[in-house]
Amino acid sequence: MTMTQEEIDRSTARLAKACRKSGAKLTHQRMEVFREVAQSAGHPDAAAVFKGVRGRLPTVSMDTVYRALWWLKDLGFITLLWPRREGTRFDANLKLHHHFVCTGCGIIRDFFSDDLDSLDLPESVLSIGNPEKTRVEARGLCLSCAASGKTDAA
Repeated sequence: MTMTQEEIDRSTARLAKACRKSGAKLTHQRMEVFREVAQSAGHPDAAAVFKGVRGRLPTVSMDTVYRALWWLKDLGFITLLWPRREGTRFDANLKLHHHFVCTGCGIIRDFFSDDLDSLDLPESVLSIGNPEKTRVEARGLCLSCAASGKTDAA
């Protein structure tokens, strides 16, 4: 789910405040990297973020994008979606939500579920540690891939 412009504005204001408080430098490049992740519904990987930011800042480097993404992650303003063979994907939506991953084309889309949000974890998980959050990943073919007859590529 794409963040609304109001949510992006609130998040960027929180980011600026956190940077001032910690003494971290909030550069124009870092802000544009955050905006690119925040406005994307597709949970972009670093290459997609680079392509989007480069359209606005032609001199930005891939290294700057990578460093900004990990900096934003360390500050808690974006989260990582588990590494995949194609690379790590990033998500600026910090609200509790879950993901649908198409095994045909690879799109990732957010979905919400009160039932999954209140999921009781089995004792086997609790015997390992104390989970801070639970996110569910549903995998299958998206409607577009299913309609086109595409098969599971995973």
